[in-house]
Amino acid sequence: MSSSGAVVCFLLAAAVVLITVELAAMHSPPRIADPCLPRAAFAGHGVDAAVQRVVLDGLDGAACRLGTSRERLVLSLAGDKDEHVPASGAEVDAAVRAGVLRALDEAAARSDVLGIALPFLRRLVRELPIDELIRGGLGLGNLF
Repeated sequence: MSSSGAVVCFLLAAAVVLITVELAAMHSPPRIADPCLPRAAFAGHGVDAAVQRVVLDGLDGAACRLGTSRERLVLSLAGDKDEHVPASGAEVDAAVRAGVLRALDEAAARSDVLGIALPFLRRLVRELPIDELIRGGLGLGNLF
């Protein structure tokens, strides 16, 4: 076999290996992170990033408490019939509130939330109906 024929055979073999590896990666289930273990914080600056960090941390705390994944919890809260969290509505409600309250305290400790705003935000989390809290119904009107 000539050297050019050997190169072509090598390239074909490499292409087959690459395609096989890519196909295997496509068919493997995604890795779902354990919500009870620390994750890298959501990157970014400003209010939007701080809110996202609080929400993601709060959902991780709730999912850990419920013994499920953050992804399954979110899908369940969104009404996905195929993703059911093994807990009552009251347990889910309590877990989400506890997770968000803890996340708020952690956000205040890292200066993502102003200390003066913390009591008001904690009150909103404790008092808003859970579906409104999840939809992001936080506003000054809810304080009064």
